[in-house]
Amino acid sequence: MREELITPCGMNCGICSSYLAFKYDIKSNGIGMPYCIGCRPRDKKCAFLKKKCDLLLQGKVQYCYQCDNFPCLSLQRIDKKYGSSFRMSMIANLEFIKEKGIMYFLEQEADKWKCPNCGAEICCHNGICFNCGLNKLTNKKKKYKWGDE
Repeated sequence: MREELITPCGMNCGICSSYLAFKYDIKSNGIGMPYCIGCRPRDKKCAFLKKKCDLLLQGKVQYCYQCDNFPCLSLQRIDKKYGSSFRMSMIANLEFIKEKGIMYFLEQEADKWKCPNCGAEICCHNGICFNCGLNKLTNKKKKYKWGDE
């Protein structure tokens, strides 16, 4: 887990399917998923909110919790989707970072998303480890769902 992979909206790019697809080069295994190096490393303040937030566009906040309107309606919408579909909360992530700091957050994320088999990270979008579980991903009908659905 790396600090530069935590977006202003609280997404941890280090557990995102597009980042993990890039990191483990899954296209070389015949699995078609988009690649991404992370929002901050590609100079995107936040893929979800940047165009909707002047503070992010102008670089006036590092994290959304620094805004007087936190959590804004846009962040609440994204958080609701991620909470119901992907077992994570961006708002909870940001509240944790605000209260305990980014380094402790990164430690907690490393534990929370650690693959029990190989120790790599599992994907928040489907619960699969892209290091040791690619066979599960290959056979999955819906690549962005948890479980066998």
